[in-house]
Amino acid sequence: MSEKPLIIEESAVKGGDFEHGGEASSKIKNVLKKLGIDNSIIRRVSIASYEAEMNIVIYAESGKIALEIFRDKIRITAKDKGPGIADIELAMKEGYSTAPPEIIEMGFGAGMGLPNIKKNSNRLKIDTKVGEGTKLVFEMDLK
Repeated sequence: MSEKPLIIEESAVKGGDFEHGGEASSKIKNVLKKLGIDNSIIRRVSIASYEAEMNIVIYAESGKIALEIFRDKIRITAKDKGPGIADIELAMKEGYSTAPPEIIEMGFGAGMGLPNIKKNSNRLKIDTKVGEGTKLVFEMDLK
């Protein structure tokens, strides 16, 4: 039997909503601060959750970001209804981006989203289906 999370926090994310992009990851950061989680872990979670959230804002119609806190780890699940990822291996390369020019002009779409999520996580799982969406599950150990 798997352990149940001690805390669950979920936020909806709207595609194209750059005005509110980052609010879900800020909420996650505030929950972790209130719990007294180590700052180095908060930093890693904040970077990874922000990247996941902005990928939803940039590429998808809508999505959700969920925080689960267990005794020994933090799990973030980012799930979207969007175009999916055609080539995960290519998408994991630093600097590779499919963002349109107008997104790049806004300062996003530098091709660091998935690489930064991987770099700041202990584990990362990507499930994607072209034309349907993507689900990222990444974890950071607390010990």
